[in-house]
Amino acid sequence: MYLERGYDMERKLTSGSVLKNIMYFSLPYLLSYFLQTLYGMADLFIIGQFDGVDSITAVSVGSQVMHMLTVMIVGLAMGSTVMIGRATGAGQNEQMSRAVGNTITLFMGVSAVITVLLLVFAETIVAAVSTPAEAAAGTTAYLTICFIGVPFITAYNIISSIFRGLGDSKSPMYFIAVACAANIALDYLFIGIFRMGAAGAALGTTLAQTISVITALIVIIKRKNGITLKKEHFKPRRETMGQILRIGIPVTLQDGFIQISFIVITVIANRRGLNDAAAVGIVEKIIGIVFLVPSTMLSTVSALSAQNIGAGKHDRAARTLRYAIMIVAVFGIVVSVAVQFISGSVVGLFTSDAKVILLGGQYLRGYIWDCIFAGIHFSFSGYFCAYGRSGISFLHNFLSIVCARVPGAYLASMYFSDTLFPMGLAAPAGSLLSVIICITAFMLLRRRMSGQERQVSESAE
Repeated sequence: MYLERGYDMERKLTSGSVLKNIMYFSLPYLLSYFLQTLYGMADLFIIGQFDGVDSITAVSVGSQVMHMLTVMIVGLAMGSTVMIGRATGAGQNEQMSRAVGNTITLFMGVSAVITVLLLVFAETIVAAVSTPAEAAAGTTAYLTICFIGVPFITAYNIISSIFRGLGDSKSPMYFIAVACAANIALDYLFIGIFRMGAAGAALGTTLAQTISVITALIVIIKRKNGITLKKEHFKPRRETMGQILRIGIPVTLQDGFIQISFIVITVIANRRGLNDAAAVGIVEKIIGIVFLVPSTMLSTVSALSAQNIGAGKHDRAARTLRYAIMIVAVFGIVVSVAVQFISGSVVGLFTSDAKVILLGGQYLRGYIWDCIFAGIHFSFSGYFCAYGRSGISFLHNFLSIVCARVPGAYLASMYFSDTLFPMGLAAPAGSLLSVIICITAFMLLRRRMSGQERQVSESAE
């Protein structure tokens, strides 16, 4: 893990064109997200070629649970990215090394505890999400195998958070590319040749993630340049871990609530029947691809703003936010309009079942508008996290879930039993509320910062 390279990256991210820096950092990050999303997409696509709706549902429900777990780990790791980014921007090398060492210690302990708990409660989780009876056994098998691989999922994500905090978004892209290629090959082996169904999809995913982590460790060891971690850097320090957790816990709670809302909506769909469950599961995978750009902007704004804040360049942090919002807004509008005309064809890539295609197309046409509003509040969330104000992100997401997203989906399911389109609209309604809260919080935060700057200036005079 390399100080020299990280320092070079830091200079690029705190000077020069803000827009160019966003593109320079975000494109590898975007590709990393795309490749990581291919995990679940490959599982769903390949199993759809060899198995029936019950296996498709098992993989879609199981992978949604795993996605929830993964994004919560990534959210917690955001605290590490911000801390390392600030230290990089300020040139505080010892603080940077301490943050890296404590990150490794913290997350390895967390992953061990999570793995045991998930394995114990695997069947309970399957029942809790109201998995259709036809898919329950496959879902349990899928999750059990994936839960065994939690330490490797955690290891990959903390390695990525460290690199990105240093300003390096390319290395994680290479590591996940290896895993993605391995996952596709293993899926065809276990699902297509060995006919292992949902269990085969999980086994391929877990082994591919293991290969990714091993590859990352080999590369890090062979480079032998940059940050030299000493034994004392791994020793838990209350101040360091406290800062990581103060930023990371609100983010992981926020992401957890978002994923819980997705699972609640999945439960609502599951209770409507197998076809509705399969349709919602497929659309969630499609939305996962579309949301790669908004998700990338969240992480990009967080990493770039953190370095600029560490360097004392607050105006550049604000400009980073503005450019990110423009990018995601344009992207969201173009995609949302296009999907209105091709929704059925897109869903048809994952299944040949006419009823599932019809229902999935309805759900996608409503849901896709969330790409616009979610992209905007994702960008704001990255900015708030960079300032250590991740509690704002938690607040607006929590309110959007309990006030709009979940009740909207429930009411739509109750009153529109013959279509999934109104259920899809619940998501953009929730994100619109988040945008309103974010804009208000941003204006208040900037006003407060301006007041503090005036006080400092008057004191100096």
